[in-house]
Amino acid sequence: MKNHAKIFIVEDERVISNFITALLTTSQYTTLVAATGAEAIEMAAEHNPDLILLDLGLPDMDGMQVLHRIREWSDVPIIVVSARQDEQEKVEALDAGANDYVTKPFGNSELLARIRTALRQHIRLGSLKEPAASSFSVGGLFIDYAKRRVQVEGKSVHLTPIEYKIVALLSQNAGKVLTRDFMIQQIWGPFGGDNQVLRVNMANIRRKIEENPADPRFILTEVGVGYRMID
Repeated sequence: MKNHAKIFIVEDERVISNFITALLTTSQYTTLVAATGAEAIEMAAEHNPDLILLDLGLPDMDGMQVLHRIREWSDVPIIVVSARQDEQEKVEALDAGANDYVTKPFGNSELLARIRTALRQHIRLGSLKEPAASSFSVGGLFIDYAKRRVQVEGKSVHLTPIEYKIVALLSQNAGKVLTRDFMIQQIWGPFGGDNQVLRVNMANIRRKIEENPADPRFILTEVGVGYRMID
């Protein structure tokens, strides 16, 4: 039986990427491969993989930069697979949002077990976040939680994964003021995001869903506190 999980391998050494690809293919996973950081960021957004195996020693940028960039918009499980064994580097990667850290050389069974664990945890956390209601509607704004779709006045709006999570969080607490710290914790977890990242995402959301972003009617700013979705 074929696995449905799509694993994205970010590794510039062809011998290693070919080896991991063969290992995962034998285990019935679908695979994608990128050899540079720029390619990794672009492909992660385009293909929406279920898990990323990320090497830190990439030719065009440090893998930590890739990790930070992807964490700006996605909570996809990321396992760092690196020859770097310094404890501080491991801590920095985990603090930046990596789900796990595997050092090279690694055992086949260990890598597969880490992948299975990360995928299970992601599925479990995702199920815990499923809202009780199947949809939300206010004014001309409609959110289908099951399909993760947003519409304004009947027209579909494309949101990034992070933008969708922000809109979903606010709508699930419509009428309540959510503090910036609370939203950052819920969206990015304890190790990611800050007020500036939240403000940038909120500005992008308003450009997409508000007729006049300077005078929003769906998501209101509570000055000095946070944001509130109208109810």
